Amino acid sequence: MAAGTGLSSCQIGKSYTRPDMPLPARLDTLTQDTASIGDLSWWELYNDTTLQQLIHRALTYNKDLKIASARMNELAALKRVDFANMFPQATARLNGNRETTNYGDDNFDADSELSLTASISWELDLWGNLRWARDRSTAEFLASVENCRAVKMGLVAQVAQSYFELMALDNELAIVRRTLEARREGVRLAEIRFKGGLTSEIVFQQAKVELAKTATMVPDLERRISLKESEIALLTGDFPYAVNRNILPEEIQLPDALPLGLPSTLLERRPDIRKAERELMAAHAEVGLAYTNMFPRLALTATLGTESETLRDFLKSPYSYLAGNLLSPLFAMGKNRAALKAKRAAYEGAVAEYEQTVLTAFKETHDAIINFNKIKDIYESRRQLAEASRTAVELAQLQYINGVIGYLDLLDAQRNYFDAQVSLSNAVCNKQLMIINLYKALGGGWK
Repeated sequence: MAAGTGLSSCQIGKSYTRPDMPLPARLDTLTQDTASIGDLSWWELYNDTTLQQLIHRALTYNKDLKIASARMNELAALKRVDFANMFPQATARLNGNRETTNYGDDNFDADSELSLTASISWELDLWGNLRWARDRSTAEFLASVENCRAVKMGLVAQVAQSYFELMALDNELAIVRRTLEARREGVRLAEIRFKGGLTSEIVFQQAKVELAKTATMVPDLERRISLKESEIALLTGDFPYAVNRNILPEEIQLPDALPLGLPSTLLERRPDIRKAERELMAAHAEVGLAYTNMFPRLALTATLGTESETLRDFLKSPYSYLAGNLLSPLFAMGKNRAALKAKRAAYEGAVAEYEQTVLTAFKETHDAIINFNKIKDIYESRRQLAEASRTAVELAQLQYINGVIGYLDLLDAQRNYFDAQVSLSNAVCNKQLMIINLYKALGGGWK
C-alpha cells in the first residue's frame, strides 16, 4: 500500500527547459559546415612530441585539475546520498544491559535486559521533494564533470601557449645575441676609423652606447625565459626546472581556411557552456525543492523487536509497531515563501549567467576567427619587412665601410633590421597562438 502510494506520487513544479537564445546563423562570413577542428583531439593538433610530453605531464600532475577531479568525486558521492534518500532506510540495534542494586548490604538485586530491534523508515515522496533534491545533486555533479573538462581544455591550451611563447623568447634571445655580435663589430670598426682620423670620437662613443644598450637585453630575456619555464613547471605540477623545447620554426604554413562547424555545435562542444547549463538546471531544481517544502511530508516507520531478561527467553517476547508521521508547515512568519522567492531570484540570475556564458563563447570564437584570418597577412607583411631590412643593412654596411654614409645612417638600418627580426619572430609565434585560441574557442578536445 505504501509502496503504491510512493510510486504514484507526483513531482510538482515546472520541468526544466533550456533558455531560448536565437543563435547567429554563421560563425563567420565564409564557412559553415558540420565539420570542425574542435572535433580533433589535442594530440592531433599539436604534433610536437616535446609539447605532447609536457601536456601529458600536466594532465597527470596539475594540481588545479586534481582539485577539480576531487570535487567531481565529492559531488558524485553526494548525488548518491540524495538518490538513497528516496528509498526505505533500514536500521538494526542490539542492546544489552545489567543493572545491580544493593540496599543495606543484604539486599543485592540484579536486573538484566537484552533487546533487539529492527526499524524501517520511509519518507513518501508525495510531491516530488526528494526527486527535486536528486535532480539538484545530479545537475551539480554534471556541472562538476563539465568543469573538469573545462579545466583540462584550458590546461592543454595554456601549456601549448606557454611552450610556444618560450620558444619565441629563445628565438628573440638568439636575435639579440647575433645583434650583439654585430654591435661589437661596429665598435671595432668605429674605433679603427676614429684612430685613423676618419671620424670623430662621438661616433666611436655612440657605437659603444649601442653595444651596451643591446647587452642590457640579454639578462632581461634570460629572466623572462626562466619565468616562463617556472610557469610551465607549475602547470605540470612540479617545482621549477629546465624545460626541454624545440627551436621555433622560421615559417609555419597555415591552411587558407579551417572548418569551424555550425554555431549550434558550440553549445555541445564548449564545456563552460555545458557547465553553465548544468548549474542552471541545479538552480531550477532548487526552485522545485523550495516549492515542495511548502507541502506536508509523510514518513512511515515500522519497528520489529524482541526483549527479555534472559537469553533463553530472548525470542519468546517479540513486539512490533507501525507509525506514520505527517509534518505539515502551518506558520513560520513567511519563511517558506521567502525561501521560494529567493530560489526563484537565484534561478533568474543563473539564466542570465548562462546567457552571458553563451555570448562570451560566441565573442571568443568570433575574435579567434578574425585573428586567424588576419594573422597570415600580418606574418607576410612582417616577413617582407624583415627581408627588406636585411638587404638595407647589408648595403648600409658596405657604404659605411667605403665612407659613403655616416655611422648614424648605418645605425638606423641596423635598428630597423633588429626590430623587423623580432617582429617576424613574434608573428611566427602568433601563428601558433591563433591556432590555439581558435581550437579552444571551438571547444577543442571536447570529447
